[in-house]
Amino acid sequence: MDHKTSKVPSLQRAMAILDHIAEKGASQGSALVPVLNAPKSSVYVLLDELKKLRLLSQGPDGLYRLGIKLIELGEQAAGQLDLRELARPHLVELMQDTGLLCHLGVIEGDAAYYILKVESPGTIRVRSWEGKRLSLYSSGLGKCLLAWTDKDKQNQLIGNLQFVRATPQTITSVAELDAALRQIRARGWSYDDREDLEEIRCVACPVFDASGNIAAAISAVGTTLQIDEHKLPTISAQVMKTAARISGELGYVPAKV
Repeated sequence: MDHKTSKVPSLQRAMAILDHIAEKGASQGSALVPVLNAPKSSVYVLLDELKKLRLLSQGPDGLYRLGIKLIELGEQAAGQLDLRELARPHLVELMQDTGLLCHLGVIEGDAAYYILKVESPGTIRVRSWEGKRLSLYSSGLGKCLLAWTDKDKQNQLIGNLQFVRATPQTITSVAELDAALRQIRARGWSYDDREDLEEIRCVACPVFDASGNIAAAISAVGTTLQIDEHKLPTISAQVMKTAARISGELGYVPAKV
């Protein structure tokens, strides 16, 4: 898209700078003016902003280079993509064992998102998709991720929540959510009992990385007929076992009791 027709021309110009330096290497600021076809003053203002964001760096020679923030973002993006492929065969197996729709999700910013979906051909269709934003207080996967997020980040996320009652079972207060998170951690898995959608239940378990931090969560989703009180112990055990296998592939070693 041409930055002249873009609704966010400064963003298009920033991308043009990053693309040019990625292709051509370190550049003088003056060399970027004709690339953007923009006033020199505007180009240097944009370069300063990109430096502040660590998307660019400037050495003693005055040349602009790609910044370390891009390495951080690239590693995070690559890690999530790698995680999807690592988790996929395990979720396929879980789907086959349970007959349920299975997901992999992560926290990004102030919300949870599905990054992988494995559909069961035999299950009743539940509307979901990769990239779908999830509630941190009413979805099983969202509550699971929140339960094992470090305390400072957890408090920040909870402080930003605006509770909306989706069903009669939905958690609608910080006190209720705190109690639910304590129960989830003690039990080892999260449960959405018709809290996000009527007639839909979900069991979710955390996936840990080699440092022992939560990297993601997986879930198995079905109707109230597919996940009832008799099947719940078996399904939760299957989801926990699958999450443990994925964690093991990430290098996680459970602490010895």
